[in-house]
Amino acid sequence: MKALRFGRFGPPSVLSIEEIPKPEPGDGEALVRVRAAAINPSDVKNVAGSFPVTTLARTPGRDFSGVVVSGEAEVGEEVWGSVPGFGMTRDGAQAEYVVVPTEVLSRKPRNLSMEQAAAIGVPFITAWAAVVGAAQLVAGETILIVGAGGAVGQAATQIANWKGAHVLGADLKRDRIEGTEAVIDAAKDDLRERVFALTNGKGADAVLDTVGGPMFEKALRSLRLGGRQIVITSVGDPRVSFNLVDFYHNLSRLIGVDSNHLTLREVADITDALRSGFESGILKPPPIEVIPFEKAVEAYERVAVGQAAAKQVLSIS
Repeated sequence: MKALRFGRFGPPSVLSIEEIPKPEPGDGEALVRVRAAAINPSDVKNVAGSFPVTTLARTPGRDFSGVVVSGEAEVGEEVWGSVPGFGMTRDGAQAEYVVVPTEVLSRKPRNLSMEQAAAIGVPFITAWAAVVGAAQLVAGETILIVGAGGAVGQAATQIANWKGAHVLGADLKRDRIEGTEAVIDAAKDDLRERVFALTNGKGADAVLDTVGGPMFEKALRSLRLGGRQIVITSVGDPRVSFNLVDFYHNLSRLIGVDSNHLTLREVADITDALRSGFESGILKPPPIEVIPFEKAVEAYERVAVGQAAAKQVLSIS
């Protein structure tokens, strides 16, 4: 079969499409004929060597859609998913076939194309784990999403709206983000001041910080008494500082979320929950650009330099 491979860490140019043996499923596994696989920024980082757990040589890619062809799952079923460890400790989905633990398999939403389904994965799963799992957001609460214009931020906005919450967005050079009640200019506005003004002096019940770095403490200071902040990354310097006295006087809570540490069962439960949202029309897939598999390296290069106008999805059928 054809597979995208990297035998050393580096820029996207280390990737190439190679012929390798088709894998065989073992106990508790299924062989999936991959129809589409998305490229996430984390895939680019993985190829670059940012994740110490990754062993070589590897096929990258966590997010996919396809059809079960053999193994311990219903043959012919259209499935979608995202598998922790794919592309790192085991070969990923950017290939013609992939072996997937049956525990993580989920039926594809019937109203999404294969390419749309492959684009959901990491951003929506991370957003769900943060908004529903970690923040435990409930109807009527207000969540501030820092980096609301990004892939996880937009997914989180949709999920928060689905749960009946109020959404405030913070981003750069964006005056409107669909699903938010207000957008705060993260470069020009005083974040805490604007959040408290928009919440009648209360502050945000929860913050989803998809930026970290220089925005971390600003976001933390925007919480109400007893609020909680969920962090999924830190741009630039991973070290941040904040006033610890203010933190504990405000009874604030700080929670980290890493979708790569979710269990297979947790991922399957999230994708099953997301499926109902997409099939009902409440959730919408992101804009995508479908790329022929043979142009995968060029697509990686666009993602690496931030020139992709839409989610890059490899068509592998």
